[in-house]
Amino acid sequence: MATRRFRVPAALVATAAALTLGATTAASAVAPSSTTVTPAGHSFAAKLNGKATFTAGSTTMTCTVSASVPNGGSTNQIPAAPGNHNASGPVSAAINPPTFSGCTTSIFGVGVTVTSNATNGQWSISAQYGSPISAGLTMPKGGVVIKTSGLASCTLTASPGGPTSVPGTWTNGSPSKLAIANAPVAATGTGGFLCPTGNQTATFSATYDVTDTTDAAQQITVTS
Repeated sequence: MATRRFRVPAALVATAAALTLGATTAASAVAPSSTTVTPAGHSFAAKLNGKATFTAGSTTMTCTVSASVPNGGSTNQIPAAPGNHNASGPVSAAINPPTFSGCTTSIFGVGVTVTSNATNGQWSISAQYGSPISAGLTMPKGGVVIKTSGLASCTLTASPGGPTSVPGTWTNGSPSKLAIANAPVAATGTGGFLCPTGNQTATFSATYDVTDTTDAAQQITVTS
């Protein structure tokens, strides 16, 4: 967010301006709309539709298979009512770390593996009703580790400093979809020649089909 700077001739004028700005901001602020995710209490799976890409520097990693599926616990489950409704904000649910496979790199002769984990915290998915409906994934610190092999041996760790929210949009449908396009993700890289090293701003793109695994006849839907 850009920082607004005010140049004033005297402290008294600066104070008055600050008070006026605060009053205007408070008056114009709009509270987030309500959000309801249904069916309440149902489990869901998120499976990749197309390809998922990670880009760091000049290197792009592409995976053709990715999914987060329920495992019988409390993850990948819409909160039971009334927790599936938020009168003034998003609804969130913990999920299992998405798996990634079928991965390749944009560098000839370099292979790659992408591994996700919940070692330092829980993954989650959230949705906020609006136009469009906003949604996204939150990954914990170090939640994705990318390792290359062959001509270049590199390690890229996503979200090295703490949890990262990866923004996207939600579309209700059959199935509903969570789409993430070139979302920035902080990362740190290590390795030698051809490796993106040091602090990086990687980008992540993917579209997931989100389906009801409790009742396949129903759809996971986000409304107000």
